Amino acid sequence: MTTSDASPAARTSNINVRRGEPLVVIEHVDKHFGDLHVLRDINTVVNRGEVVVVIGPSGSGKSTLCRAVNRLETIDSGTIAIDGVPLPEEGRALAKLRADVGMVFQSFNLFAHKTVLENVTLGPMRVRGVKKKDAVKKATELLDRVGVADQAAKMPSQLSGGQQQRVAIARSLAMNPKLILLDEPTSALDPEMINEVLDVMVGLAQEGMTMIVVTHEMGFARKAADRVLFMADGAIVEEAAPEQFFTNPQSERAKDFLSKILEH
Repeated sequence: MTTSDASPAARTSNINVRRGEPLVVIEHVDKHFGDLHVLRDINTVVNRGEVVVVIGPSGSGKSTLCRAVNRLETIDSGTIAIDGVPLPEEGRALAKLRADVGMVFQSFNLFAHKTVLENVTLGPMRVRGVKKKDAVKKATELLDRVGVADQAAKMPSQLSGGQQQRVAIARSLAMNPKLILLDEPTSALDPEMINEVLDVMVGLAQEGMTMIVVTHEMGFARKAADRVLFMADGAIVEEAAPEQFFTNPQSERAKDFLSKILEH
């Protein structure tokens, strides 16, 4: 096979294909904010059914990379493709892509003036054209799955942070996404609420949902990740299976990072 015939996954030689064919292919991605080089020649592949957890010190580019995958952040150079299709620039094609890629933010981003049930049914009805009866049925099932079915008639402000974040996850799932991006989904939560959200995420991982998760929760990374991607200074410094990364990191940068966070 010549280089020109190689698939993007074949060219990204440091990744072993696991459970399925490549879903997200990121090649030679660079991004600047002014003089700050926030993403430096990023190359990685996320396969169907795979959970990739992105960790690293603050300012390492983790959230920027996560947001670039559905073009909430533009990139300066390189390519990102989802399901074989390069990210569209704008317009309907970009809207369609975002319907296929769920996003869960640090700050929940629920519609404050709509009930919990309305938050979860809005996307399927408006974007997918799902009938209200069917959207409500699916939303009710999802809210039950994430443990907040009894909150369906309430407004987001009446819920705890952990409950709001579980609603946000249900809202993403309601669109039947190919992929869910979770950008530090527990960092705005009180400590006692973190586990209730992590438990939902672990359940999704076990069911085979493809996820890219930016998090500081090392326990989740060890438990649910297929692969840990360690970033520092805008670059992917190391990537490995969780057990390998946490017990035998290869880079000095990763060793230093782990020594600081795991001793507490």
